[in-house]
Amino acid sequence: MQHSKDITRLIEIMAALRTPGTGCPWDLEQTFKTIAPYTIEEAYEVADAIERDDIIDLKDELGDLLLQVVYHARMAEEHGAFAFGDVVEAITKKMIRRHPHVFGTAQQRQAGAEPGFWARIKAEEKAEKSGGEGQSLTPEPAAASHANISILSEVPAAMPALSRAIKLQDKAAKAGFDWPSLAPVFEKMKEELAELEEVAIPHDPRSLSASPPPVLAEPSFARTWGRPGGGDSKLPERGLSATAASGIPPTPNPSPQVGGEIKHARIQEEFGDLLFVMANVARHLKLDPEACLRGANQKFVRRFTHIETGLAREGRAPEQSTLQEMDELWDEAKALERRG
Repeated sequence: MQHSKDITRLIEIMAALRTPGTGCPWDLEQTFKTIAPYTIEEAYEVADAIERDDIIDLKDELGDLLLQVVYHARMAEEHGAFAFGDVVEAITKKMIRRHPHVFGTAQQRQAGAEPGFWARIKAEEKAEKSGGEGQSLTPEPAAASHANISILSEVPAAMPALSRAIKLQDKAAKAGFDWPSLAPVFEKMKEELAELEEVAIPHDPRSLSASPPPVLAEPSFARTWGRPGGGDSKLPERGLSATAASGIPPTPNPSPQVGGEIKHARIQEEFGDLLFVMANVARHLKLDPEACLRGANQKFVRRFTHIETGLAREGRAPEQSTLQEMDELWDEAKALERRG
């Protein structure tokens, strides 16, 4: 088997890997479900190469992602469902159909990209799909299918949660269910933050310690990542106790109703509500929340790496240093960023 620039060679390689008796034992064991996580991972690695502006890595990562398409197509062919050629035909048909202003009749090309044409074509495609019988990806009997009665059913459940939140909100907004402006979304975000604070702060394990370790009143990194104990004069009006509003943890309620799984579930729910509203803020500002969070992650990695590097020059690790020492290096990293 020789390498080639022809896609048929990659298809042949995958067929050889999946051939019983002579193929790769690992590849032969895989199913759609076991390969799906790798498909998602490869897509993220493509995005990472783009984020790093690494064109060499991008070529390799795109190849890895293409392999995932060939892999799934091969398994589908083994089930007698479709082959790689059918995948190519389906996407070429879709692209031609969705671009009548480019590939259509002379009249369609003259009309150009008319408003709403994309949504109309997608609706037609959806109507066509609903008229056919679905086929399971696995030989086992599939669960009974139900008609898609919600416009939200078009948003894949497997999407990253923040991205899916944006998609869900977009769908609802197009149906008229949306905030009239950004200001009330911010008010809702403050409300959700207050509700999370109310249930989470009393159950911070560190606040339950008899002698909590001393910390800085306000570390420099807190000005970037959030002030500990920051208050809001409006919080008491939203039902928060004075101690919670001031940032002073109240005495934990010993009631079993706020302990164990019940307590954790409530905190998790409130945290999810806050993230959902923050995604809505991003949507109104036309921001990609995943990209924003990736940027914040990179910033944190960059600054904390500076802390590690600075301490390493002195023969120490972060665990062997004080918060004050690390905070000074954090400030140093920020100063370096400001100087470019």
